[in-house]
Amino acid sequence: MTQPTTAGTPLPVAGSPPVTAGAAQTLLTVNNIEVVYQDVILVLKGVSLTVPKGQIVALLGTNGAGKSTTLKAISGLLSAEEGHVRQGSIIYRGRDIANADPASVVQAGIVQVLEGRRIFKHLTVEENLRVGTITRRDGAVREDMEMVYHYFPRLYERRRQLAGYCSGGEQQMLAIGRALMVRPQLLLLDEPSLGLAPMLVQEIFAIVQRINVEQGTTILLVEQNARVALSVAHSGYIMENGRIVQEGPVEQLKNNPDVKEFYLGLTESGTRKSYRDVKAYRRRKRYM
Repeated sequence: MTQPTTAGTPLPVAGSPPVTAGAAQTLLTVNNIEVVYQDVILVLKGVSLTVPKGQIVALLGTNGAGKSTTLKAISGLLSAEEGHVRQGSIIYRGRDIANADPASVVQAGIVQVLEGRRIFKHLTVEENLRVGTITRRDGAVREDMEMVYHYFPRLYERRRQLAGYCSGGEQQMLAIGRALMVRPQLLLLDEPSLGLAPMLVQEIFAIVQRINVEQGTTILLVEQNARVALSVAHSGYIMENGRIVQEGPVEQLKNNPDVKEFYLGLTESGTRKSYRDVKAYRRRKRYM
């Protein structure tokens, strides 16, 4: 069974075999996409990236770089904001999903956790989790809910509490848990550290890493907190002004002088720079 895209091309349903042999190694490939809003505002200017199956890939950059727009282009949510992919392709498991209907993208196995959590505050924690099963037709909902409670014990403690009364960290856990209830093959996380205390950030990222290792879930992670993102990712990309300006394995990015100085706040000697120095830092010419 397949779901049609807006262009009439069927999408693979989650759990079906890959279309090509290459799809077994590369789950998602974004090829030179341009994204425009309202047919006027050009936001992405030829973005290309690859997400290998079973890995965590970090997409880093400052505010306005185009990170969230990249995720929305993949998940199909651009249409809700009068945006669309004008050029290029987004190949998921062998088929182009550029400008596909968001519902069909979810059924194909791609789930996005939006920036700002977007939980249903008037529903209980458990009711929020059940919302994540709306596209499913199997009988394993209870088992998956137990899996979510295993990763996020605090959600079990608050399962009958209205989600709006949960703390910011608990709401972020709930947003990720709800996405897991869909059984995603590709999980898109948009700024999961936003507004959270450092200890909570470390806790949530440790759980994200466990989900990747134990469940085999592929993750594309958008973050401004480069330090914590690079601590869990296998590889990464850095965006500036709608373009990819750096890419590579995590260790390569960590040792790149530009990344160390501007994104990690370190000098060449390894000491931390002050906030004033980082704020005043001018990107090298190759970043332009």
